[in-house]
Amino acid sequence: MATVTNSEETRRDPRRWWALGALVASMLVLGFDMTILNVALPSMAAQLGAGTGEQQWMADAYVIVFAALMLPAGLLGDRFGRRRMLIAGLGVFLAGSLVGSLAGDVNWVIAARAFMGVGGALITPLALSILPSLFGSDERTKAVGIISAASALGMPLGPIIGGWLLNHFWWGSVFLINVPMVGIGVAACVFLLPETRDPASPEVDVLSTALTVAGLGALIYAIIEAPDRGWGDPLVAGMFAAAAVLLTALVLRERRMTRPMLDMTLLGQRGFLLNTLAATLVMFVLSGLMFVLPPYLQAVLGHDAFGTGLRLLPMMGGLMVAAKGAQPVVARFGARAVVSAGLVVLAFAALLGSRTSVDSGYGFTALWLSIAGLGFGFSVVPAMDGALAALPADRAGSGSGLLMTLRQVGGAIGIALLGSLLASAFRDRLDVTGLPGEAAHTAGESVVAAHIVAEKAGSAHLAASANGAYVHGMGLVLLVCGIAALLTALLAAAFLPTAPATDAKRPAPATDGQVPAQAPGVVASELDA
Repeated sequence: MATVTNSEETRRDPRRWWALGALVASMLVLGFDMTILNVALPSMAAQLGAGTGEQQWMADAYVIVFAALMLPAGLLGDRFGRRRMLIAGLGVFLAGSLVGSLAGDVNWVIAARAFMGVGGALITPLALSILPSLFGSDERTKAVGIISAASALGMPLGPIIGGWLLNHFWWGSVFLINVPMVGIGVAACVFLLPETRDPASPEVDVLSTALTVAGLGALIYAIIEAPDRGWGDPLVAGMFAAAAVLLTALVLRERRMTRPMLDMTLLGQRGFLLNTLAATLVMFVLSGLMFVLPPYLQAVLGHDAFGTGLRLLPMMGGLMVAAKGAQPVVARFGARAVVSAGLVVLAFAALLGSRTSVDSGYGFTALWLSIAGLGFGFSVVPAMDGALAALPADRAGSGSGLLMTLRQVGGAIGIALLGSLLASAFRDRLDVTGLPGEAAHTAGESVVAAHIVAEKAGSAHLAASANGAYVHGMGLVLLVCGIAALLTALLAAAFLPTAPATDAKRPAPATDGQVPAQAPGVVASELDA
């Protein structure tokens, strides 16, 4: 094992592009899984009898655990080896997938998704924290773009393959498909990825981790349950209060610690804060869209799961094109202009999508989905690169963990808040006149449930009402997404630095084969040959 400083020579390791291939394989697993579940949710809802709230929990159980554990996961990788922890994360993800494939009811599916979140938390921040040690500022944007493209590639493959599986096998097969994907990721990490670590990183704080999990769990629970119980319900109000207390206690505890796990001082850096805010907003919108679109394509437009996957391709195509083209555009116009323009394009797409009607057809949907994909790519890639560039070298693990934690919190809140808005709007617009009380309640659970009740009752009116109510709710969700994206675009245009931060705190490049002296504040890393 050779020990070297975190220097330009380290970042110019000749194996760096092969190592990036290992990271791509790991991220592909998560990108694949993120959309395969969304396409499977309508089928799972029908077969497991899951309402909108339970579907939200199937998606959010993963995201909450994912978000809460990414900070300690990043620190574990810094201390014990990022490759080792990355492989461990893939193994945990595999175990959760196997449990999910054998689950017999909704609660077991939710538990399996939560366990998969542990694996995802080990994979994502470690994959990102390795990038600054492998690539210099001139190559990092390209590397981030490739990582983003890998996640984007997994997103369309997930619905297409998942749809084919659902058309031929039981719903649990969408979990089993992770087995070969994880195998590829583990093999790539073992043979291609060098081991890196930072033994000087802070220790994992168990109490802070517990406060994070409990606080986020209480917040998401309150948002999801509020439409059913009412926003003034004592349990909902109590959960909101508990979330406020727990998350406040977390912030206060971390601010008092000499070496905090949640480094709040990073948020004092304008470049890191605003780029992270932009990336978080994109995750908020993307998660909300991916939650509301599959039921629209399946229940309202009548496509099967495989057809739904194919019809999500325009958004993924736009995202991949933008991810690939972001680097030269940023070089030409600057990061602030590109991030702001990307958010404006995203806002336009969402506002255009909010005009969708029951009779719009897929052509209109494909149009605004393509535009949304472009907006996603041109906003998230330079924002992520700018946030990573603003991190000091000795806080790559904790900083990238904080970045991804905030992004996943945005995703969890997006699913919970936008899903709850959709559920409330759907229930308010649905006409259940003439239905028995139990059937009316069942129909109000989701558009899939409403169609099942309509088929059993032979009521074309109920089916039409369900379609209209769902499209109305989806329009409200898209309207909120568009306004949020537009407000964030204004903030980015006003305050974001004009270009990604330079590696000022990193050592100068080596010359004539010599390793430069370590810059102040830069901690040595270990690189296993």
